[in-house]
Amino acid sequence: MNTADLGLPVDVPSTALFTDQYELTMVQAALKAGTAERRSVFEVFTRRLPDGRRYGVVAGTGRVLDAVENFRFDADVIGFLRERDIVDEETLDWLGSYRFGGDIWGYPEGEVYFPGSPIMRVEGSFAECVLLETVILSILNHDSAIAAAASRMSSAAGDRPLIEMGARRTHELSAVAAARAAYVGGFATTSDLAAGFRYGIPTVGTSAHAFTLLHDRERDAFQAQVNSLGRGTTLLVDTYDVTEAVRTAVEVAGPELGAVRIDSGDLLLVAHRVRQQLDELGAKGTRIIVTSDLDEYAIASLAVAPVDAYGVGTQLVTGSGHPTASMVYKLVARAESDDPKAPLIPVAKKSSGGKTSVGGRKWAARRLDAEGIAEAEVVGTGAVPPALADRQLLVELVKGGEVVAREPLDVVRDRHAAARANLPLSATQLSRGEPVLPTEYVTGRTGS
Repeated sequence: MNTADLGLPVDVPSTALFTDQYELTMVQAALKAGTAERRSVFEVFTRRLPDGRRYGVVAGTGRVLDAVENFRFDADVIGFLRERDIVDEETLDWLGSYRFGGDIWGYPEGEVYFPGSPIMRVEGSFAECVLLETVILSILNHDSAIAAAASRMSSAAGDRPLIEMGARRTHELSAVAAARAAYVGGFATTSDLAAGFRYGIPTVGTSAHAFTLLHDRERDAFQAQVNSLGRGTTLLVDTYDVTEAVRTAVEVAGPELGAVRIDSGDLLLVAHRVRQQLDELGAKGTRIIVTSDLDEYAIASLAVAPVDAYGVGTQLVTGSGHPTASMVYKLVARAESDDPKAPLIPVAKKSSGGKTSVGGRKWAARRLDAEGIAEAEVVGTGAVPPALADRQLLVELVKGGEVVAREPLDVVRDRHAAARANLPLSATQLSRGEPVLPTEYVTGRTGS
């Protein structure tokens, strides 16, 4: 969700320097060559999913839209570029009036993707499009990696809610983006207040071991927390002896105690023991929350445990071993000449080494089987086959430089849940496997 939709006073700074220097030097050379305004089409895609992953998750689209809107070379930025002699004065003049005026299409945020999926398509002049490469990739690669890990974790958790709590394990700004991406992937709440402030994500949190250690007795810490936050709070019970802590927690808060949190030990064994003890003490409604460096495999292993919620930090914000989605941003078509009406011709890198790409402006559609379950990702150029006309995936995000597709984050979250549910059941298996849908290519005329 855009912060402006929430009425929150958050100013997003210029994103113009969230780029690599060679984007600017290419613009300078293109201006001199007279090719800077040549109509071009760039696409974002990945050649492969991370090892063992069966689908990817598109996340960060809303942040990309903000970044494009705020891609401005103000006086301070121009001064920096001039001082470092990064580009010449002609280019600085051009950058000073830069506003993206092209079109952007893409998979709607929350949708799933596969190798070769044209996740985002950016169209306009070469110069205005090439400048956006780095910032678009940095957002989509990070957020999509986190959302994919979150999706696997939420699938493993089933109906049990997940709490995002990884802010202390990554860069402070990455933490906010990670919390947003985790919410897209199915997490219910975050501990990060900046994420709650910027994106309206529900926030939670009670106390850490330090609060217990501050007091002379564990009972005093529990009493202070209950006095402050009420009987429905969550008490951390593994600072000393878990069994004694659970007994004390119920004595202090009564059977109305909201939850206990376990942050160490054999979580499967301890959860069973704590559940039995809580029930015997009459606290049958008290929930059990487990944390302690969980990932999707640990969450799946606790499926039979009497656990009510999971808190996940490190493994989430690092993409559970895959911190990037390995997306690339490639020129796939450009005009035959500088004439604005010149037709597009497909272009593609042809070198060896596994980095080839398919030229041409592409469409994408998802073919369904007789039961309405996805069976293939179809990517093509030219005319869309009539049978796939109502299954197209790309939607218009920016038209003539104006954002046309902002949407609430809850809509994105619901879209992902629906997209994942529409995949074959094997999509949610945690065992290693190939992408759950094959990518089929249909070649036709590139179009104008």
